[in-house]
Amino acid sequence: MVSYSGSNSAPASAGAGDDSGSTDTARLSCLERILETRRLDAVFQPIISLGKGHILGYEGLIRGPLDGPLHSPVELFKVARANNLALEVERLCCRVILERYAELNLPGKLFLNVSPMALELSNFSAATILGFLDEIGIEAGRIVFELTEHPHTGHDYDALREVVARYRRMGFQIAIDDVGEGFSSLRRWSELLPEYIKIDMHFIQGVDNSPVKQQFIRSLNDIAHKAGTVIVAEGVETENELRFLAENGIACGQGFYIAHPNANPMTALSEDFKKLLANGWSVKHHMKMPPARGGRSAKTLLRSVPVVEPTFTNNQVCDVFAEYTDLHTVPVVASGKPLGIITRTALIERFARPYQRELYGKKPCSMFMNDKPLVADKDTSLQQLSHILVQADQHRLISDFIITDEGRYLGIGTSHDLLRELTDMQIDAARYANPLTQLPGNVPINQHLDYLLQSGLYFCACYVDLDSFKPFNDVFGYKKGDDIIQMTGRILSSLADADSDFVGHIGGDDFLVMFQSKDWEQRCNAILREFTVGMAQYFDAARGSDLGGYYAKDRRGNRQFYALPSLSIGVIEVDPLHFDSVHQISVAAAQAKTQAKKTLGNSMFVERRKHRPWASVEPYSPSPFHGPDMSA
Repeated sequence: MVSYSGSNSAPASAGAGDDSGSTDTARLSCLERILETRRLDAVFQPIISLGKGHILGYEGLIRGPLDGPLHSPVELFKVARANNLALEVERLCCRVILERYAELNLPGKLFLNVSPMALELSNFSAATILGFLDEIGIEAGRIVFELTEHPHTGHDYDALREVVARYRRMGFQIAIDDVGEGFSSLRRWSELLPEYIKIDMHFIQGVDNSPVKQQFIRSLNDIAHKAGTVIVAEGVETENELRFLAENGIACGQGFYIAHPNANPMTALSEDFKKLLANGWSVKHHMKMPPARGGRSAKTLLRSVPVVEPTFTNNQVCDVFAEYTDLHTVPVVASGKPLGIITRTALIERFARPYQRELYGKKPCSMFMNDKPLVADKDTSLQQLSHILVQADQHRLISDFIITDEGRYLGIGTSHDLLRELTDMQIDAARYANPLTQLPGNVPINQHLDYLLQSGLYFCACYVDLDSFKPFNDVFGYKKGDDIIQMTGRILSSLADADSDFVGHIGGDDFLVMFQSKDWEQRCNAILREFTVGMAQYFDAARGSDLGGYYAKDRRGNRQFYALPSLSIGVIEVDPLHFDSVHQISVAAAQAKTQAKKTLGNSMFVERRKHRPWASVEPYSPSPFHGPDMSA
C-alpha cells in the first residue's frame, strides 16, 4: 500500500464518505491539478537509533494541498488508484520528497516509499533515479526504498528479486514496510532479505503491557539478527513503549513520541532524550545478538509449553500430558515465578504403582514436582549453560530446564536443542574462524561491520598490523612467527570488552578491532604497552632485545640489524552518517594504518578529519576484507 502516511497517520479528508458522481469528478479534477502544478508538500519523520541516540534518517511522507479534499495521502492515492494514475502520483511524490530532502540538507538516510510495481517500470528505473540524485547532489547509498503494496497485489518474486538486486548493485538499500501485518510481508522479508524491516505499529502500541506482543517483538528481533536485518519499530507513542524497545535491543524507532512528521524536522535529539535512551539501552544485551559474534544465549533454546499452577491436581497434569502427546515436561508456575517441573516419565512411574492414582490423583501437583530444577536466565551463554549442565546431577542433564527473564518464567529449554546449537556453533566457528588464532575471520568481520553500520551505531574501527614481521619470520622460522601472531591475538582479545567490542583476524599479521567501548583510546594504548612487554619476554636480552632488535644474515650472507616486530594501529571513528558501506570503512581503516606505519616502533594514528577523503569511494564491494595487505 503506497500511502505515504507515516507511521502514525490516520485517514482524514474532507468528504471521505461521499461517493457521489459530482464528488468523484471534483476529486479527479483536484488530482489532475496536483499533477499539473506539482502541488504536493513533503514532510519528514525522524527514525532514530535507540542504541546511540542519534537520527539514523527520515521517512519521507507526502501531503496534498491543505485547502483541498486530497490533503490526506490516503485519499490522494485512493483517487489515484480509482483513475489509474497511482504510478504517476507515486513518481511525483518521490521527486518532491527527494528535492525537499536535498534542499533541507537533512542528515542520514532517506526512507522513500515505493511500490514494487513502480520499481519494475523502465521510466522509474535505477538509472533514471541515479541521474536525478546526481542533479540534486544525493548519494545512492543514502536512499532506502521502503517497499509498500496494496494488500491484494501479488508479485512475481523471481522478477522482484532481480529488480532489487539491480538497485542494490547501484548502492540503494531496501526496507520492508508493515512486517507482521500479514504473511505477504514475511514472505517478502525471506525472499528479498532487506537491510531494514519496519514492524507494523499494531505490535508496538501497548507492547509494554502485552506479553503476546512482547514475545512477537523478541521473536522478530531474533530472526532479524540471524538474517542481518535492522529493525525499525513504527508507531512509538509512549515513553514506556520506547523503554521496552530499547531494553530489548531493538535497533531503531519511529513515532509520535519521538517526533511528528514535519516540513522542517529536527536534526538532532535533545540531551534529555539521549539520556532516556542511554538508561534504557543495554549495549551488553544488544551485542550478544549478531550472528557474527556467535554469542548465542539460552533464549535461543526457548520453547513455549503449557504450564500449570501448584494448585492443579495430579490428575489435571495427567490430562495435560494426554492432550499434548509430544510434551515431556510441564513447568509449575505461580504469579510468573517458576516453582518446579513435572516430567511425564516421573508421573507415569509414580502412578504405575498400586493405588497411587487413587490416593494422590486429586492432590496438588506441587507434592510430586521437582522443586529444584535447573533454571537459567535468557542471557546465559550457551557455553555457560553447557558447563552448568555437565556439572549438574545426571537427571538434570537429561531433563528439560527452565528459562527466565530476571526471575520471571519465559519457557523451557532442552538438552537436545542445546547440543544441536553448540554443534552448529562449532561448525560455524570452524568454517569462519582464522585457524591460527581461532578469532573470527573475514566473513564474520564483514557481517559484524555491516550490522554495526546498518544499526546506526557509532564505533571505532582499528586496523592492527605487525611491522618488521617478515624478516623475523624468515630468520627464526614460521613457528616463531606464528607464536608472535597468536600472542597479538591474545593481547587484543584480553584488552577488548567481550560484551561490546569485536576482535577479528583478517589474515597473516593483520587484525581488525571494532570498539564500542568509550575508552577505546586507553585500550589501544594498553595494547601497545602489552605488546612491548610481550616481545621483551619472548625475545630475551641474550638475543639482543636490549638493542631493540637482532643481527642476522640477509639473503646475500651479510650481517644486518633488524628491528623487533612492532604494532601499528590505524583508527577511524565511524559515524554511520558519513559511511555508506563496509567497503568505505575498509579503505579508510587501511589508509589510517598506512599513516601509523610511517612512525617507527609501536604507534597509533587516529584519523580525526571531518572531511574524509574516502567519501567518494565506490560503495559497493562484495568482500571488503579479503585478506592481509601484502604491500604494507
